[in-house]
Amino acid sequence: MASQPILFQEKQHFTQVWLWVVLLGVASIFWVGFFYQLLSGHNFGRNPVVGVEAALLLVLVGVGLPFFFYKMRLVTEVYPGYIRLRFFPFHLKAVEIPLHLVRDYERVTYNAIRDYGGWGIRWGLRGKAYNMSGSRGVQLYFYNRKPLLIGSQKPEELFEAIREAKNL
Repeated sequence: MASQPILFQEKQHFTQVWLWVVLLGVASIFWVGFFYQLLSGHNFGRNPVVGVEAALLLVLVGVGLPFFFYKMRLVTEVYPGYIRLRFFPFHLKAVEIPLHLVRDYERVTYNAIRDYGGWGIRWGLRGKAYNMSGSRGVQLYFYNRKPLLIGSQKPEELFEAIREAKNL
């Protein structure tokens, strides 16, 4: 079986500066506490964690949390007849949306916090959303279920690729 041509592909990562400031701020507290206790021998905080527990917390929160967000990504691909979405690491297998189920679609500007409660895989009054950053995307309207928003840094290209894929 010959592989189908990819009409559109986009890989998105979390790029919000405020998110990275918060993540790295939390991680740095664990780094500072760990090395303060290790180097000075004094307790860090009122109820300090020491030994293996402190090292485990450092690895999980000080390294693991920022690494987890760094590796997180949304991959959007449009092929003739369907759209494939994968929000790594939450989707082990990509979600495929057959375009014959899509009644209509449009480019939209949205407020991620107000409309969907934030970024990621979100559910709101307006349906489901897959978004990583920004406030633009393509809204899909289905015959038999609530709408789906696909956030994109290139919504015009995504819209045109869906138009082309739906016509093929």
